[in-house]
Amino acid sequence: MRRTITLASLELLFTVDCDRCLHTPRPEDTEAQRAESSEFLSAIDDKKNPRFTDFEGKTSFGMSVFNLGNAIMGSGILGLAYAMANTGVVLFLILLTVVAVLSSYSIHLLLKLSGIVGIRAYEQLGYRAFGTPGKMAAGIAITLQNIGAMSSYLYIVKYEFPLVIQAFLRLDKPEGEWYMNGNYLVIIVSILVILPLALMKQLGYLGYTSGFSLCCMVFFLIAVSYTMLAVAALCQLAPCDCWVPLQTAYTIPILAFAFVCHPEVLPIYTELRNPTKKRMQHVSNISIAVMYTMYFLAALFGYLTFYGEVEAELLHTYSRIDPYDTLILCVRVAVLVAVTLTVPIVLFPVRRAIQQMLFPNKTFNWPRHVAIAVVLLSLINLLVIFAPNILGIFGIIGATSAPCLIFIFPAVFYLRIVPNEEEPLRSPPKIMVSLRGPITLAYLFTHWLFTSTSHWLFTSTPHWLFTSTITLAVH
Repeated sequence: MRRTITLASLELLFTVDCDRCLHTPRPEDTEAQRAESSEFLSAIDDKKNPRFTDFEGKTSFGMSVFNLGNAIMGSGILGLAYAMANTGVVLFLILLTVVAVLSSYSIHLLLKLSGIVGIRAYEQLGYRAFGTPGKMAAGIAITLQNIGAMSSYLYIVKYEFPLVIQAFLRLDKPEGEWYMNGNYLVIIVSILVILPLALMKQLGYLGYTSGFSLCCMVFFLIAVSYTMLAVAALCQLAPCDCWVPLQTAYTIPILAFAFVCHPEVLPIYTELRNPTKKRMQHVSNISIAVMYTMYFLAALFGYLTFYGEVEAELLHTYSRIDPYDTLILCVRVAVLVAVTLTVPIVLFPVRRAIQQMLFPNKTFNWPRHVAIAVVLLSLINLLVIFAPNILGIFGIIGATSAPCLIFIFPAVFYLRIVPNEEEPLRSPPKIMVSLRGPITLAYLFTHWLFTSTSHWLFTSTPHWLFTSTITLAVH
């Protein structure tokens, strides 16, 4: 009997011990459960607190600077020497500084608005401020602006690529070969280079190509400064009267067009690693400061090389000197590479604007992603083939959409979205925003004061008065 009890007791103890072994968690199991629990809770928190995007930003600070700098610097740098020739060095520097400061402050307003309302899309800020009309206005302005920018980039490819091939092959008189036709070359470059880069899902992937593009433009600046004295001595050009400009009507649009990067700011902000307003503000400040310096130096050296005989597209002016010069040939190649690699950066906001306007509630879809890129590139190629010259592109697009994106929309959105309870109308930030209307009018009056061409003055006045009046009325 005692044996039976003992065996039963041992069996009971063994069962209890096994049960304890099965239910007592080991240290590694405990950590795994904690991790799983925290992951589950974080997933619940994500559902309760929606993020700006559906992915975590992974683009580094340097790559973001490259992308934004590449978005700022495009073919506009080639028209600044012409602008300086028509305004003079002093007035050009003043206007360039004003546009750079206003552009930087507009970026500050966009970043502040995105932090207040939790939106990192330019079109959605317009929707938050004025509903569907605001979203459509912002989307149309972004589309027009960036299509004009991409057209100007491919216009350079159209007219410079044949000259590069001609210089490489030493063809004095081309006889109509197909590879000397700029229209064919634009289509080939669009299909083989631009389209594959434009199909990237995220903007951050283009950081390396943006860095290489900026390096090409730095080489362009160094080469232009190096050849300034030699070319000026060879041509023996007389300086023009820089205080009596002849056609300054293009100056304001060209300068405004040169600093437009606002549609790219919020997408770059979204993909920035550890995104904060202060961190993105540093990205924009560095990019604008570097581009401001390069713009002024490129315009100055180009103007001092050719003075009043500088053309609207600076590289075309060099063809009158020595089209087979090795350094000038390398400069042309560098500019071609730079503007070609800029097109995919500028195409991203246009595709996003089209999706916001036409497919606002649709998730990401590869066929639609590819189709929009193909349609946009096809349309831009048609514009490049039939556009008269690059100056018309700069003037028309710069005089319409660029001022809206830089001067008008950020200020109006800020006054509309930020409630008076947080910032009264008499608060310093809103006073500064309200002063943008008079500053814009003074800025335009300075332009008109130095303009003697009545045709462009007449055609540009109604638009500027209309947009400025709207701004002042809203203020």
